[in-house]
Amino acid sequence: MRKRWWKESVVYQIYPRSFYDSNGDGIGDLRGIIAKLDYLQALGVDVVWLSPFYASPNVDNGYDVSDYCDILPEFGKMADWQHLRQEMRQRGMRMMIDLVANHTSDQHRWFIESRQATDNRWREYYIWRPPRDGREPNNWQSYFGGSAWQFDPTTAEYYLHLFSRQQPDLNWENAEVRKEIYRVMHWWLDQGVDGFRLDVINLISKEPGLPDAAVTVDGPYQFGGQHFQYGPRLLEFLAEMKREVLAGRDLITVGETPGITTEQARAITDEENGFLNMVFSFEHLGVDRNPRGVGKGKWQRKAWKLSELKQIISRWQDDLHERAWNSVYLSNHDLPRPVSRFGDDCRYRDESAKMLATLLHTLQGTPYIYQGEEIGMTNVRFPSINDYRDVDTLNFYRQFADDQRLDRDEIMAAIYDRSRDNARTPMQWDGSRHAGFATVTPWLAVNPNYPEINVQRALAEPNSILHYYRQLIRLRKANPVIVYGRYELLLADDEQIYAFTRTLGETRLLVVLNFCGAESEEMGASGDWRLPEAMRDGQLLIGNYPVDPAVDPRRCRLRPYEARVYRLG
Repeated sequence: MRKRWWKESVVYQIYPRSFYDSNGDGIGDLRGIIAKLDYLQALGVDVVWLSPFYASPNVDNGYDVSDYCDILPEFGKMADWQHLRQEMRQRGMRMMIDLVANHTSDQHRWFIESRQATDNRWREYYIWRPPRDGREPNNWQSYFGGSAWQFDPTTAEYYLHLFSRQQPDLNWENAEVRKEIYRVMHWWLDQGVDGFRLDVINLISKEPGLPDAAVTVDGPYQFGGQHFQYGPRLLEFLAEMKREVLAGRDLITVGETPGITTEQARAITDEENGFLNMVFSFEHLGVDRNPRGVGKGKWQRKAWKLSELKQIISRWQDDLHERAWNSVYLSNHDLPRPVSRFGDDCRYRDESAKMLATLLHTLQGTPYIYQGEEIGMTNVRFPSINDYRDVDTLNFYRQFADDQRLDRDEIMAAIYDRSRDNARTPMQWDGSRHAGFATVTPWLAVNPNYPEINVQRALAEPNSILHYYRQLIRLRKANPVIVYGRYELLLADDEQIYAFTRTLGETRLLVVLNFCGAESEEMGASGDWRLPEAMRDGQLLIGNYPVDPAVDPRRCRLRPYEARVYRLG
């Protein structure tokens, strides 16, 4: 396997609106990011991924772009972006930016022109269709609920929007659209970016004819992913993007690719002839969710098993090893906080956050940290729907508030569990008012637990989650086996312990994680609990509890959410 800098890097995602407000308007901005670069450098990250900062009406917080080559004024000016890029370079950090290429805002000049007339030159930049029997052209459902089609009275036709109605899908069948996107990419590369995170990039190719989706649930609209999640021309479009933009450049590229398989991921990221460095897969994050990924289904929690999570992660580790490359992540701007989702955000918050971090940083793949994850930020429970800002959350509430099968408490419980605003509450910098994020009321309220969970407090506590993240990042950089070593799962069927080895040449590591809030059985017991004999003489590299070196680790019981990493032999 080729050694590449982006394989050895750790990426930190910033959601600019919620990171740090430098000018007192309650909104994070580019100068706020500059003010915190020393913090990121001390953490040890190599790449900073910026969520959209482009001009936008902010229906979907910047993922509805109205001008790809301009800065949203509340974030700053182009000079601020250039200053940020310069300051990052001085600290040896690279910048990756979001590219939203599947759709634009309905306020983008292309769409404003497109909707004027059926013979307008920009009409084919988007996907327009006449009504079918007086209704939508097909039965596809939007990811945000309701129909994926919006009627426009100006020309009496519908346009496709897989997300909000203010986010019309671009027509990638049109060569001019593709050229426009490539021009945008070249423009940002000329400004000095080091790579792209390609938003829902696997949705850009739709099946010709836009056929109806299979009916799987009651209601007029159905999930149509089989017709657009890995469309017939996807690889052709990505090959063209590589040829026209990416080839010959030393970049980091990651595609957001909901719903794809390991086989499809290999085709996109193959070490020899793929098109992107890596993709974000979502399969491991579906273990606790209803199998249907849109509408009400995605808000419904289901019981999950650790063995299922291990099976999914292991398949991605095994299927991509020496053929492609994994991204490794547990959170981002669209997901609930991992310590609230897979750990214990109350009694064992510190322990479970560290355990999850150990998993994140010891798997094969580039680790992605989302802002606040490194201090153990948790989900939020706002008292009223009026406190929420996320368009998807508000759509869900409006759609089901009058549903006889869901009362208000059920709806709010789902929002507490799943809302994207869980990840978007402002970064908690200190214990002062508004968590040190702003001096005025922020655009979204801070989590009320900020006096206990904040960066200032974490820096002052030697055993904090933040310092543990720093140790993990240093450990990964000092041990090539963590980056390039072969992964092998142990105890596949155990529902409490996640254990695996990493092997590179003569170097072998053992990772043992307790995913439970109770002690494990003795690790040296017979049967399924057998762990490598070499563990007895292994060197403990890191752990989230104090460990007595005189005690044979094979005779111990793992404490609640305990994590240990050993060098064997």
